[in-house]
Amino acid sequence: MDETSSEELSAINDNNHNNNLINIINNNNNNIPIEIISDEEMALIEAAFALASSSSTRSLSLSSAAAIRSSSPSPPPPPSTLLHTNTLSIKSITLLAKRRLSTGTSSSNGKVNHPDIEDLLPKKTKLHDSFLHRYRKGRGLSVTDLTGAEWCEKQMELSLSHGGRRTTKAMRAGIARHVELEEEVMKRVKVKIATKEDRWALKFLNFIHGVNQLLFTGLTRELPIIAYVENIWMVGVIDEIQTPLTKEHHNPILIDTKTRTRATLPSEPQRRNGRLQLMSYKYMWDNTIANDFPSGKFFTSFSLNPHQTLSEDLQEIGAGSDFHVSTLDDMVRCFANTCKMLAHAHNQLLLRYEYQADKSLLVEDKFEYDYEWLKNQIRSSLEFWQGQREANYAPEDERWKCRFCQFAADCPGYAESMTPKAEDSNIKQDDDDVTCITQGEDISSQISR
Repeated sequence: MDETSSEELSAINDNNHNNNLINIINNNNNNIPIEIISDEEMALIEAAFALASSSSTRSLSLSSAAAIRSSSPSPPPPPSTLLHTNTLSIKSITLLAKRRLSTGTSSSNGKVNHPDIEDLLPKKTKLHDSFLHRYRKGRGLSVTDLTGAEWCEKQMELSLSHGGRRTTKAMRAGIARHVELEEEVMKRVKVKIATKEDRWALKFLNFIHGVNQLLFTGLTRELPIIAYVENIWMVGVIDEIQTPLTKEHHNPILIDTKTRTRATLPSEPQRRNGRLQLMSYKYMWDNTIANDFPSGKFFTSFSLNPHQTLSEDLQEIGAGSDFHVSTLDDMVRCFANTCKMLAHAHNQLLLRYEYQADKSLLVEDKFEYDYEWLKNQIRSSLEFWQGQREANYAPEDERWKCRFCQFAADCPGYAESMTPKAEDSNIKQDDDDVTCITQGEDISSQISR
């Protein structure tokens, strides 16, 4: 799911908590990067310098506030046969100033035209103009951003430029179902937060409480996660985590629940998209567990003050959970220590598809983690997000997706004459998984207890 900034220790979509909406705009650093160029390119630049004109642009942003979630003292519902109670406990847990160089050519009317020197030089990646920099700077790339691009990069591009996708009735029903599942095991408590440091501390506090619940009861839901992978920050919210029943296996199992408006099985592209999502969560989980959390890089990347005093609500909730924090750095240390107590996620992942009308189970898709496939998918997606290539359209055999896309009229790849294919019988426009919307990418303004 897309993430603005309504905060809650349990991951809940912004649309369900408009009263707690927080607008966070992160400060951009006006750093001028240094680029190494060849002698040939330097010669072109020097030749053009006599006719050059330069301009620079700067922008500043401000930031605002948010709220929390915590883990529930009330007993969870009877655990399923897959769960067991664990007796372990946790005690303390650039905006670029850009020169445009031009050479002059005369037009028929005698006017001198000055083409950009960039037209004369080899094309280079402009990361400061990339979608990642423009739309995700200061908050990280979400797993939903990855799955959205995998579904259709052109749809993602149009969604970004048009301000997002509309929320359908089916999406709202799917979001409500996830909230219902979360509230089966967690109690949400509203808190006040005042700074962007509070906002991030809330995410870490949600994680700590969720892990505590997992170790005590063998089950947690809507667990926020952040990881530094592939030289970028990624964020997400894991739908559900269970610990295995057998003592021989202690690796947590990652699960995701998707709802469908019709009692039909998902198409293969829908299953593939869901698999990418769960594999991405396992990749992030394993990376965070195996490596020391790069706190210095984290504070720098998001322009955070590690010594910022946290809100009273956050400090009180931490103290009530038997760990005491007063600054963001304290919270990050608790988060890092919590990660060291965990095992890698199980290689078997589980997707559940439910029928929205009666919440009945349609099918369970159990599959194995495929590291190489996942890495290829992520790297390909990052080429798009980092501006290394243009957005791709959906593959020819998946162009049926276009009929359910709100941006089809603006998309050059849309073909009105497309004929339905056999697999289209499993698709309906208001299926929430057609549009790749998944509950949990945003952290809202409560804490689960």
